[in-house]
Amino acid sequence: MPFIRTGGFVTHYTVEGKEGAPVLMMGNSLGTNLHMWDLQVPDLARRFRVLRYDKRGHGLTEAPKGVATWTIDDLAGDALALADALKIDRFHWCGLSIGGMIGQRLGSRAPGRVMSLALCNTANRMAEPQLMRDRAALVRKSGLEAVVGGVMQRWFTEKFRAENPDTIAGFTVMLTRGTAAGYAGCCDALAAMDLEADDRRIACPAQVLIGTHDVATPPAAGRAIAALIKNAKVVEVPAAHISTAERPAEVSAALVSFLA
Repeated sequence: MPFIRTGGFVTHYTVEGKEGAPVLMMGNSLGTNLHMWDLQVPDLARRFRVLRYDKRGHGLTEAPKGVATWTIDDLAGDALALADALKIDRFHWCGLSIGGMIGQRLGSRAPGRVMSLALCNTANRMAEPQLMRDRAALVRKSGLEAVVGGVMQRWFTEKFRAENPDTIAGFTVMLTRGTAAGYAGCCDALAAMDLEADDRRIACPAQVLIGTHDVATPPAAGRAIAALIKNAKVVEVPAAHISTAERPAEVSAALVSFLA
């Protein structure tokens, strides 16, 4: 269970795949941890050195002490700090939701280091930023249990929830065992986010994966990203927000095809 200090806090991470293979860093969504990619790793680790990590205040990674809120740029800085600590110069990036938002900032901020971007179920700005501010306030007041019902409805289609209660139970535990500070701080980052200018600066190959039933980051949000990134490819998957669990085979195939 590897841990490493990245700036002012300790980050939990895991590395799989052959040494010497190209590095693929993977960023998880708001309210999850690195295990949201479990079903994709076997396929990806055959070609890449897969580096997954829990972002600040999620999973087993600390939330920074004395800091209540942060930005997407702060989270991108955390990813670069982890790469630096592990002596990784260049890497591919794959991120879902806020992980994809971190990727957009990385592609703009560190173009010499990011080899390609797989941006899944994500957006470059939130349609209603106040909703994120309200959710941050609710979580700080009442804990993560207060948002479980709404989160599961956004993460998965009604049909998937009905047919896969054990998966829903597992993701509920994943969400509620995170920290309120980590979740709320990321909500603040989402509310303040505007990555349109970053998208215009991205020059590396990019793929935007869209969940056709995603209400958290709707298909139009993904297409808006692809319209700004030169030569970005778009792939649609019949899933809601956490497409990695709802349609794992399709997501894995899309990632392998693009990244390879």
